[in-house]
Amino acid sequence: MGTAGEGTQVGDLLEVRDLRVRFSTEDGVVEAVDGVSLSVKRGETLAIVGESGSGKSVTALAIMRLIPQPPGRIQSGQVLLEGRDLLALPEAQMRAVRGNDVAMVFQDPMTALNPVFKVGFQVMEPLRLHQEMTRARARARAAELLRQVGIGDGDRRLDDYPHQFSGGQRQRIMIAMALACNPSVLIADEPTTALDVTVQAQILELMTTLRDEFQSGIILITHDLGIVARMADRVVVMYAGRLVEEGSGDTIFGQPHHPYTWGLLDSIPRLDDERGEKLIPIPGSPPSLIRKPTGCAFHPRCRSRRMVCDKERPESRQVGPDHTAACVLAPGEAKAERQRVERAASGQAA
Repeated sequence: MGTAGEGTQVGDLLEVRDLRVRFSTEDGVVEAVDGVSLSVKRGETLAIVGESGSGKSVTALAIMRLIPQPPGRIQSGQVLLEGRDLLALPEAQMRAVRGNDVAMVFQDPMTALNPVFKVGFQVMEPLRLHQEMTRARARARAAELLRQVGIGDGDRRLDDYPHQFSGGQRQRIMIAMALACNPSVLIADEPTTALDVTVQAQILELMTTLRDEFQSGIILITHDLGIVARMADRVVVMYAGRLVEEGSGDTIFGQPHHPYTWGLLDSIPRLDDERGEKLIPIPGSPPSLIRKPTGCAFHPRCRSRRMVCDKERPESRQVGPDHTAACVLAPGEAKAERQRVERAASGQAA
């Protein structure tokens, strides 16, 4: 990944450099995103995982320049879309980018749709605004989009209001709106949370097909590691507003380095686990983003912490081919240490 002052690497469609987002509250300043850097290539799916409050959604909103100001503020950083810094664009130019070049499926479909406008108007709006379609053509395309995301009788349902749809259907409408203009970058924030597994599979297949057809990039924000394993080419793990590990999907699932990543993987059930085997939860709770722990933010919950962990904040470093982690553990030490932690935790659970 390039550093500030260098050109965007060949193949990088979107690059985020040293992004920092703050929120001012009565209790203090929330450091929601603290120096995040990541990139997405054409035809690639990048997954962002982590517990609630780790900064995943705020990173996505900052890329879209949708941080509410006040109380929020993008303090510094760059968001380069094919070399053009979105954070430096006038708002009028950014409005032309949203929904056309970069689109987002928001996490809460209940509040993302406007209750006083018909669904057809809301799905047709980006088509008429960015694609300059006639009303008749935009309506036909909107009905097709609803059918693609699994809402039958799409043409008739365009005249319904959001409250006439179930939560899962509203989620699908949000996905249809995001896909309407075939964006270069699709940010999907928990896109399948309210969907049953059958529709979930259809939506993921549709996103993958469009990604491959238009060589777009997808940023997938999710708690569902099953979806990550299926879709993601690369994975970044966030904790307390920072990236703590990044690598290919195979690497993160097969050779995780950071103890927080182990915790995420060990706290979910697996089909190949022995019957009766207990899950290993991450101890404690995520830290306050107003008063973060000194040193490594994860050290109060870490079963592998060293004396240095509460004093020095580790910087991200190479721990393998295309694999980085912000941890003091040596590259050859992580596997044996994880096995030790799992044995000790399993003994305590028993």
